[in-house]
Amino acid sequence: MAKCALITGITGQDGSYLTELLLEKGYEVHGIIRRSSSFNTERLDHLNLPRFHLHYGDLTDATSLRCILEHVKPVEIYNLGAQSHVRVSFDMPEYTADVVAMGALRLLEASRDYRDRTGIDVRIYQASSSEMYGKAPPPQTEATPFYPCSPYGCAKVAAYHFGVNYRDAYGMHVSNGILFNHESPRRGETFLSRKVTRAVGRIKEGLQDELVLGNLSAKRDWGYAGDFVRAMWMMLQQDEPGDHIVATGVSHSVKDFVEAVFKHAGLNAEDHVQFDSRYLRPMEVDHLEGDASSFRKATGWSPEVSFDQLVKMMYEHDLVLAKRERVLRNAGHDVTAGVTQELGRRVQ
Repeated sequence: MAKCALITGITGQDGSYLTELLLEKGYEVHGIIRRSSSFNTERLDHLNLPRFHLHYGDLTDATSLRCILEHVKPVEIYNLGAQSHVRVSFDMPEYTADVVAMGALRLLEASRDYRDRTGIDVRIYQASSSEMYGKAPPPQTEATPFYPCSPYGCAKVAAYHFGVNYRDAYGMHVSNGILFNHESPRRGETFLSRKVTRAVGRIKEGLQDELVLGNLSAKRDWGYAGDFVRAMWMMLQQDEPGDHIVATGVSHSVKDFVEAVFKHAGLNAEDHVQFDSRYLRPMEVDHLEGDASSFRKATGWSPEVSFDQLVKMMYEHDLVLAKRERVLRNAGHDVTAGVTQELGRRVQ
C-alpha cells in the first residue's frame, strides 16, 4: 500500500511543492485546509489525482485534528501550517502564538494519542524557522542560541521545544527542520521576494512606477522552495529524528535581491525604489545565514537552484502575469475580478 502523509498548511508555497514531491514518490497525500467563504487552493488546482485529498480543519481546533488523524491514518505528518508573516505577527501576536506554538502542541498531542491507540509509529516534521535566531550572529548552526525578534520567531521557538520535548518524553519521531528563507513563483505576494518580482514585472510593463520598501540592508540566506521541501522529506526518512538547519550557506542583502531583479528587467533600481518607514519592523533582524553542513553530511542533500536562477525564475513568472494584466487592461477588462475554481467536491 502507498504511504499516507498528512500536511497542514498544504495550500501554501511549501505545501504545494511538498504535495507534488510526495505524489511523485507514490504517496497518498491528505491536506488540511481552513474553512472560509472562498477557496484558496490555486497552488493545488492542477492536482487532480485519486491519491490526493483535502479536509477541513484548523490548528486552533484540537477536535478537528484528532478526527482527521483517525480518518486518514497517516504515517508521516508535515506541520507547515502557520501565520508566517513576520511583520503581521507584531500586529496579531496572540493569533500568531495560538496557531504557530499552540497549534504545534495540539498536533503533537493528537499525534501521541493517535500513536498510542493505533500502534502506528507516525513520523512528524515540524517546520521551524531561521527567524528563531533573530539577533544571533551568523553563520547560524544547530548549536547557535535562539534570539527571536518577533512574535512569530518566539512562537516558532516554543513549537521547536514542544517537538523536542515530545521526542524525548514519549519517544516520538519528531524532527525540527530549521529552514532559512526559501522562495519561488508560488510565494505569497505579501512577502518581500514576491512583492519585489511582482512589482518589477509591472514596472517593466508600465503598470506602475515605484516599488516601496523598508529595510534594504537586511541580509538573508535565500534558496528555492522546491529544494527545501525535498529536505523535509529526507528528514523523515532518517532512522533517528533530529533538528537540522536547511540553508544555502550564502546570504544576500535585500538591496542585492532588488537590484538583481531590476537587472533581469533591464532597469535601474534607483529610478524606481522608494523607502517607507511603515515597512520597518519594531525589531529588525540584520543577518541570517545558515550552516547546513550537518544535514548535508547526514543526508547528501544540497540545493540545486542558485540565487541568480531563483531570481530569474521568479521575475520571468511575474513578467508573464504583468503582460497578461496589461493586455486585459488595454482591452478594458476589470483585472481585479478573478474566477475561483470550485474544489469543494474534493474536501471531505
